[in-house]
Amino acid sequence: MKKCLLMSVAVLVTLTGIAQSQRSSIQIAKLKYNGGGDWYANKTALPNLISFCNEYINTNIQSNDKVVDVGSPEIFFFPYIYMTGHGNVVFSQSEAQNLRRYLLSGGFLHIDDNYGLDQFVRLEMKKVFPELEFTELPYSHPIYHQKFKFPEGLPKIHEHDGKPPQGFGLIHQGRLLCFYSYESDLGNGWEDQSIYNDSEEVRQKALKMGANILSFAFTQD
Repeated sequence: MKKCLLMSVAVLVTLTGIAQSQRSSIQIAKLKYNGGGDWYANKTALPNLISFCNEYINTNIQSNDKVVDVGSPEIFFFPYIYMTGHGNVVFSQSEAQNLRRYLLSGGFLHIDDNYGLDQFVRLEMKKVFPELEFTELPYSHPIYHQKFKFPEGLPKIHEHDGKPPQGFGLIHQGRLLCFYSYESDLGNGWEDQSIYNDSEEVRQKALKMGANILSFAFTQD
């Protein structure tokens, strides 16, 4: 699929004053991968984030998030793909190439470390972009300054190792293709409150940061 096709989907959800009736709804998806890692983690996360975004940043995203295989041509139907898990990740060469084409065609990948993903996903993303390195984004990056302001970068949602949260990116020709939220665990904060018993303040931080990521993914040049 051409870049213009994916970008035309993104235009449908630009955060403007367009009337609801004039915008077509889109879908976002969770990435399914091989290797034994729990790609299916955080089952209530995306539906809750979608509901929050539709209410607070004027998107029109379908409430039923989808699952898409990393090697499937259907990946090109989704302007935003969410990837999470705790364990092993394996991309075949054909899957890596498919993901590369998707990202270079205008798609956006959000990798959300759910604790334990880091050592695996960095190796596999090297198959996708051997020429690129994850770079920590400065706090001044627009992804932290959409509708909701995060002047100190990613919020800390779950402690895990007690390390500070970091936001990394893969950037190609000035465009952020992939945002990697590390040691933050946004997806846990998006989950139903009863699952982790996070305070409403913590959940709101996670949801607002998630809304910023979607807003940025849909509107960047």
